Order: sequence, then structure tokens, then C-alpha cells
Amino acid sequence: MCTLVVQSAAALRFLAVRPSEITLGEAFLAKEIDIEGDLFAVFDMAEHLFRCPGGQRQRVGDLISRMAVEVSHWWTHGQRHSVKRDRSAISYHYDQPLEFYQPWLGPSLAYSCAYFKSAEDSIDTAQSNKLEMVCRKLRLSPDDRFLDIGCGWGSLILHAASRHCGYAHGITISQEQAAVAEARIGRALLAENCKAELLDYRHAPSHFQPFDKIASLGMFEHVGRENLPRYFQTVHGLLKPGGVFLNHGIAKAPVTQEASVFGKLLSPEIRAIPLLQRAESSSFMDKYVFPEGELVTISEAMRAAESSGFEVRDVENLREHYELTLRCWVNGLQRNADTLLKHVSETTYRIWLLYMAGSAAAFRRGDIAVYQMLLYRPDRGATQLPLTREDWYH
Repeated sequence: MCTLVVQSAAALRFLAVRPSEITLGEAFLAKEIDIEGDLFAVFDMAEHLFRCPGGQRQRVGDLISRMAVEVSHWWTHGQRHSVKRDRSAISYHYDQPLEFYQPWLGPSLAYSCAYFKSAEDSIDTAQSNKLEMVCRKLRLSPDDRFLDIGCGWGSLILHAASRHCGYAHGITISQEQAAVAEARIGRALLAENCKAELLDYRHAPSHFQPFDKIASLGMFEHVGRENLPRYFQTVHGLLKPGGVFLNHGIAKAPVTQEASVFGKLLSPEIRAIPLLQRAESSSFMDKYVFPEGELVTISEAMRAAESSGFEVRDVENLREHYELTLRCWVNGLQRNADTLLKHVSETTYRIWLLYMAGSAAAFRRGDIAVYQMLLYRPDRGATQLPLTREDWYH
């Protein structure tokens, strides 16, 4: 259960007069509107209120639901992705101090969907499960050279180098993440067979010899639709024939905005705006969380991968796992609020609460999902892969 608290006359006007797409989110950030109780429940309440008869209740539900709408709506937006602009956008989100992320991410510092064997698993257990499953799907061996594109704070390369492969190399375009990852590698005494550096994937071919195995976790969302062919072609060129690539990323549902659950919650005025014009408008997620982020459908991603020479070997949808992950993160944010507010402003803290709770609602409703797609670079017809997946689960 939750209670929507209106703190001011100005906030009441937000509920009486249809706001812009980011007004309600900004009212939450400014504490003019607040939520008491279960933060996740506000999105269910919004959907219920919108479906109830009565103009005013419908309007209130419409306005509340925009917080949820913005979580999925921003994925359909996108501008051209240059190396410079991508680095700036990534820095905006990921270059927060480590002291902000660590309390709620846990010791793994893994900032992507975890893998729950049970809904009762802790976030630490589920993230460890995920890192291990990625290594098993890649079938990393002591002879392998492994590349992690978008390595974050080094979670996967540390896991791979310490338990599975001969050499693990991570690249990221976040300066803060690269520095933290290198420090963690040093503390783990893995500098001889593990490294992280500041490098854009588009520059990687001129820096490296081909790798045996490659992964990318949670970076795919920042590539952009226009860059999909280049992305998969670049990874294909970085991989030896017979090698495999695991791409772990969020995709939107293969329906139009109007046909989706969130689309139905949009007001008639918003639905009447052409999609192109709507895509050019500002949104809460664009402005405050992931500037220039963009999602495609899984079918678009697979077509781009196949057109680049990859063979699709396995696709797994982890949608329910990401809702569980986000719920753990929100609980961690709330549980560690006093500590986190020593390192970031209350506005930043509330941005993360709103975006994560709204994202959990979007995953639960199926407007977005997260997929692990295992791709193979063919070697003259030889697969070099086992006939079954049994070794993944032993």
C-alpha cells in the first residue's frame, strides 16, 4: 500500500492541470509530491485509477502514471551517437562517487540484471549467479583471452580471471569506472592476467588482437539503433573464428507505443502527437537518468547480429529477474539513505528511487525485457560447441 502526499498548492495544480511529460517527476524530486509506504505500489495505483470511471479520477491516474510512462517512453527516443556524446552521456550517469553505488550494489559492484535461482536470493547471491552463468554460457577456459565491452567497475573480468580464463580485459568509457576497476584488480593481485581501461568499443579493433570470447553486459542500451550494424560488425571483427559473444541488454516490447500498456495510459492529447514529434520531446529519463539512451526490439538486435555474420545460438529472457534485481536495489537505496545522502544530493537520491521503481514496473508489465543472446562466429561450418546446454547448469 502507498499514499500519494501533495505537499503544496502548486503540486495540487499539477494534479488538476495536465503537466508536461517531466513535470510530475520534477515535482517528486522537489518533494512537492511524495510517496509514503510501498514505492512500487504507486504504479499499480496509477493504472487502477486510470481505469476507474470518472473524469477527475481518470485524470489523476493519468498524471500519476506518467512517472511510469517516462520509464519506458524514453527507450524509444534517440539521437545520433558519436564517441564524444556517448562518453558525455555515460559520464552523466556512471561517474557518481563509488560511495553512492557500493552500499546498494553490494560487494560485486555489478550494475546489471542479476540471476535469481530463487526469489528469496539476496542481491549478492544473485549477482554471483549471474557472473558465473555468463562465464558458463561463454564456456571460458584457462586458454581463453576474454574481452568485456562496457566492463563497469570490473565485476565480470575479476570473476572470469580468478576462476575461468587465462586473461580478461575490460573496456569502458566511464573514467570513474575504469579507475575503480583497475584498483580492484590490483587489490585482488590479478594485474598479470586482468586489466581495465578507458576505451570506446569503436576504437578497440586498432588496440587488440582478436579474442576467444567476448561479453557485453548492460552496455547495449547505449549503442543506438543507427549504430547496431557497426556494433555487431566491430565485435565480430574482434572475435576469432569459432569464438562466442554474449550480449546482455534491455530490449523494448515489439509493439507500438499506442498498443503498449504504457501507451494506453497516455492522455488523448499525447497519443495524438505523431511518434516522431513525440520522440523529439524531452522526458524525465532523458533529462535526469540516461541521456541519449535508446532501445530496440530483440528481433531488431538479432537481425543486426545475423547481418554482421553471427549465428544465433541461444536467447534467454530474464525479464522477471530484472524486476527482482530492481526491487533489491530500491530496498538497498532506502535502507542506506542516510549514508548515501552524505555523498549525493537528495535530488540525485530521489532520481534513482523513481527511475528504479518505475523500471521495475515496466519490466513487470512486459513493456521492456532483458535478454542474454549468445552469438557464434562461424568457422567454416564447424560449430566447436557442445550439442546440449547441460554443462551450464552442473
